[in-house]
Amino acid sequence: MITKTAWKNVWRNKVRSFVVIASVAVGIFAGTFSVAVMEGAIAQRLDDALNHEVAHIQITHAGFRANNDLTCLLEDAGEMAEKIRSLEEVEAVSYRLVVTGMANTASKSSGIIINGIDAEREKQVLGLDKILKKGSGSYLEKEASGNRAYIGEDLAKNLNIIRFTLTDAIVDSLMAKGVPAETAEKLQPLAGSRFRNEKSFRKKMESVFTREEQKKYGPLISEISRSFRKNARLALTFVDYHNYHTGGMFRINGLYDLTNNMFESTQVFVHYDDLARLTGIPPGQGHLIMVRLIDVDQTEPVTSQLKELFPGTEVMNWKQIQPDLAMMEGMARMMYGFFMVIILAALAFGIVNTMLMVVLERTKELGMLAAIGMNKKRVFRMILTESVFLSGVGGVFGMIISKIVISLTARQGINLSGYKEGFEAMGFTSHIYPHIGNDFFILVTILIILTGILAAIYPALKALKLDPADALRTE
Repeated sequence: MITKTAWKNVWRNKVRSFVVIASVAVGIFAGTFSVAVMEGAIAQRLDDALNHEVAHIQITHAGFRANNDLTCLLEDAGEMAEKIRSLEEVEAVSYRLVVTGMANTASKSSGIIINGIDAEREKQVLGLDKILKKGSGSYLEKEASGNRAYIGEDLAKNLNIIRFTLTDAIVDSLMAKGVPAETAEKLQPLAGSRFRNEKSFRKKMESVFTREEQKKYGPLISEISRSFRKNARLALTFVDYHNYHTGGMFRINGLYDLTNNMFESTQVFVHYDDLARLTGIPPGQGHLIMVRLIDVDQTEPVTSQLKELFPGTEVMNWKQIQPDLAMMEGMARMMYGFFMVIILAALAFGIVNTMLMVVLERTKELGMLAAIGMNKKRVFRMILTESVFLSGVGGVFGMIISKIVISLTARQGINLSGYKEGFEAMGFTSHIYPHIGNDFFILVTILIILTGILAAIYPALKALKLDPADALRTE
């Protein structure tokens, strides 16, 4: 009886109810979609870190991380890798040499970390072949002769290995990709021009295009104009096992493209045998063992197991190697809930205001109900139920809209390439695929019901304080 009456009361003033329901729906949609975007960005960052940067577990000599000493080797790294590979929780294992050095070209130098890897094993552990920049060459193939290197796109830019060229064909290509003819034709006078680095190219583009044109078409123009000198030569210099300065000339086999600028600009991959030969390190030894698990949830128990299996070594999982990622993942759910609480708290004031108006408008009616015997408990329940209906209906619509929009945007993603540099400087991708679990919708449902209940308490108490005799005299 109370429920039916409360539902009918909600629709006595349709305009007011629709306004409240719409405001709740918009608030829930805005909050849920924002959380889905944040969750998608965090999930992609975590996926990149585990699949292409740090793996799940790393094993080093006890003094290697603290001193970064070339002589702190795992002398039986090959045998250790075979033992780890036999564990049922392990999907793949590889070991590598890690040397700090310098990368040099004719015009630039940059500090780097050189990783000597087994290219085939690393495919299984970190999938380095999957992040190859299209059109830049190939991954570290065995059959390639001479010293070969696989470097990040950002490092290639820093070393002026990537150049920018404007031709008539590029202008035609831009128009074919949707750039207006009047915009593309501004490049015609520059046909045949070459730019040694991105900085000089951007400076020229700023003098040609308006700010709006740069924002809208700049990333596309930059992408199409970019050219990579295949098989470019690169000098890598470092200190060998006996503390002598040494190095070698490497040809760049290809470029990899990640969403982490810091990783891209510092990590260089070469063949294990080439780096071992140049440093004088005996075969089968390594600085770092990378372990990929079948199930990431097994990280903690396998870490403990490996510590017991290899005492005297330093065994660290991804949460210890990159604590910022672990904190981000661990606190995300708490932050999402707190975010929604703030939004619903703001919406609650609107519901309180509406319910106070309801009590004021129905003062005489409430007095009559009290006069004919409806006790205060039922009056309280009726107003409480009306408030829950208002917030609940708005919440349901908001969650339905959120689910639809999240599903649609998750297919193609949200392209924020205009802010690519800022995102990638923090290690995030500028192309985000929103995602949210069903458990979050359960949390939102609980919060909506609580909001409806809490928002009704003050108006309901005001209604209970009404004197029936005075209320009946109200016009």
